[in-house]
Amino acid sequence: MGRSKWITLFDGKSLAGWHSYLKSEASPKWKVEDHCIVLTEKGAGDLLTDKEYEDFELELEWKISEGGNSGIIYHVHEAPEFKTADVTGLEMQVLDNERHPNAKQGADRRAGSLFDLYAPSDSLACRPAGQWNKARIVVKQRKAEHYLNNRKIVEYALDGPEWDRRISDSKFKNWTSLGKFPRGHLALQDHGDRVWYRRIRIREL
Repeated sequence: MGRSKWITLFDGKSLAGWHSYLKSEASPKWKVEDHCIVLTEKGAGDLLTDKEYEDFELELEWKISEGGNSGIIYHVHEAPEFKTADVTGLEMQVLDNERHPNAKQGADRRAGSLFDLYAPSDSLACRPAGQWNKARIVVKQRKAEHYLNNRKIVEYALDGPEWDRRISDSKFKNWTSLGKFPRGHLALQDHGDRVWYRRIRIREL
């Protein structure tokens, strides 16, 4: 049996199929402009897909503002006891590497990383603020890969001794729910900075 067909997650015209975290619909601070999903100001909440996914291949393009920070988060478990998507979900970092302080705090906080856990292998894969980057995340059988601009830059297993060691050495060492849900929503992070997303599609594996 082959892979399932690609499904478009964003129609370029509306936020149909998306909602803000713990809300029934998307905050008006998330807007559609020029066929892009745009975070226009902080306080919108993370933007989640209505559907949940387990094994998948996700493709999208992102562009970050100068000094900006955001993220693409998967396996998000939405529940009132968790305030934001990144408490449970795993984040592919979206960042202005040249200006945001995160990039100076370690390679595992730079664009394309699995935030604070796995650094990108290719520091030149990311394009600067104001330019489009093509991201791809593949998750299958508890293993994941990150691609940026057609280069594979991160791969990891979602459990096991190496995973446990990296968690214990990270800011997440006391986050007991991080990465514990094998299925969940996708999320675009509200980190307060202007960010653009477009050409979002997925296929389940």
